[in-house]
Amino acid sequence: MPHHQAGPEDVDLAVIGAGVNGLAIARDAAARGLRVVVVDRADLGSGTSSTSSRLIHGGLKYLERYDFKLVRESIRERHLLFRNAPHLVHDYPMLIPFYAGDSRPGPLIRLGLVAFDVLAAGRQRGRSRGLPARAVARRWPALSTRGLRGAVLFRDAQVPWAERLCVELFLDARRLGARVLTHTTVTGLLTEGGRVAGIRIEDNRSGEPAEIRAAMTVNAAGPWIDRILDGQVASRRLNGGTKGSHVVVDPFPGAPDTCIFFEAAADHRPIFVFPWAGRYVLGSTDLTYEGDLDEVVASDAEIDYLLTETNRIFPGAGLTPGDVLYSVAGIRPLPYTEGVSDNAKISRGHTVHSHAPAHAGLLTVVGGKLTTHRALAEDVTDEVLRLLGRGPRRCLTRSRAFPGADTADWPAFAEDFMRSSPLTAAQSRRLLDVYGVRARRVLDLAVADPELAEVVHEETGAIAAEVVVAVREEGAVTLGDILLRRMLVGLGADMGLDAAAACADVAVRHAGWDAGRARAELAGYEAELRRFRPRILAASATPPGSDRRAS
Repeated sequence: MPHHQAGPEDVDLAVIGAGVNGLAIARDAAARGLRVVVVDRADLGSGTSSTSSRLIHGGLKYLERYDFKLVRESIRERHLLFRNAPHLVHDYPMLIPFYAGDSRPGPLIRLGLVAFDVLAAGRQRGRSRGLPARAVARRWPALSTRGLRGAVLFRDAQVPWAERLCVELFLDARRLGARVLTHTTVTGLLTEGGRVAGIRIEDNRSGEPAEIRAAMTVNAAGPWIDRILDGQVASRRLNGGTKGSHVVVDPFPGAPDTCIFFEAAADHRPIFVFPWAGRYVLGSTDLTYEGDLDEVVASDAEIDYLLTETNRIFPGAGLTPGDVLYSVAGIRPLPYTEGVSDNAKISRGHTVHSHAPAHAGLLTVVGGKLTTHRALAEDVTDEVLRLLGRGPRRCLTRSRAFPGADTADWPAFAEDFMRSSPLTAAQSRRLLDVYGVRARRVLDLAVADPELAEVVHEETGAIAAEVVVAVREEGAVTLGDILLRRMLVGLGADMGLDAAAACADVAVRHAGWDAGRARAELAGYEAELRRFRPRILAASATPPGSDRRAS
């Protein structure tokens, strides 16, 4: 799909930000008959949405703060995702060990899980169960037994490819009539007589300015919400986002086959070690952050913290900074909270902030998380309809399947696809995991043109047809969009550098790029990877990031 040329138009709703929340708002609003445009200066889900822990939380952590509303909402939304996106959201067992010296004693955790099971009645994939220390040591022999008091095995959910969740929200929003302009910067708000009447935009590639007139504007820019308002809308500070960093490592001695959710010795923060895409993710930190939102990288201190805590809980792991394949850092879009001493106490819920009467026509979304994106969108759309005087219209997204699950029987589709696909079993399984039923689109292209069946990435077996689908159908503009957020080969050990030239070549031959564009995209992709501090690039440059900004 070529890059959109933005033009002047009248819409009901302009949404700033194409992260999981902005895209979900567009999908919900379009499903209820509103004319919607979404604008993002980068790619779909390229900010906070792609830097999360990739977990669809039932909300267990929020019980500790007695936030029952958020727990119930999280449980409901997890249940709906199991049903509406079964190709992307999977059962995920999680072991919570407790040790002597932990700030949360085992009996308290067990009690919390009993309460959670009660709240999740009818929406839980099996009850949690307590395990004595002996049983834990037998089943997870590499786990430290020093001070081990027991554990609980808890069932939650994971979305291994949060990036694809965003892509599918985009596909569905567009199918419902929404327009999504990526790589397009919002340069200001249109104001008329004390009312916000839309947005000013500029195409990042052509530099072409335009205006989008809108009856309502929603600022869903995540950690950047205050920047959108700055200089135009007088407002107290709304975003108080904290920095969360993760590191990705290869399997290590004693690496577990389930997620381990434990308390760090250094600061009593709950952290995870979990299997993901054949590797392991360690995370995350939770630091106050006042630095540049566009230059968020994991610091040496954060990486050391995650490695030290993992080595403590898995004494045989022996992980060193040299084992880190890459790191991922992002800013949680949390509400600004004055004088908080423990960032874990900041609410993870969301609010819809109206700027009326001084700036009627403008709403800002504060907070939100991957799990509850749909509920947030329903709340925002309800409020937009109310303010537009359109009256209530039934929300359709509770029962609407994602495009990759648009089939009467997902398990039957998957079984048939595996049986009939001419690709290897591993390639076919990966296509299903990434594209769901849309894997058929990829396969049809590859069958029609054998050149598109060529493997472009050895580690995953990804094929050339995926590049074409990314550009023609999934809104990818840059090589980073293709590799990191469509095909996902950029999230492997070499961050897609081993596939970049081949994929750029496919785009030249099949997606309208020329040789100059391909060269520029390869350079741009390498530059984009620097924020991950990838091991493969470490030798060639001083990594960005320092501890200066985090406190």
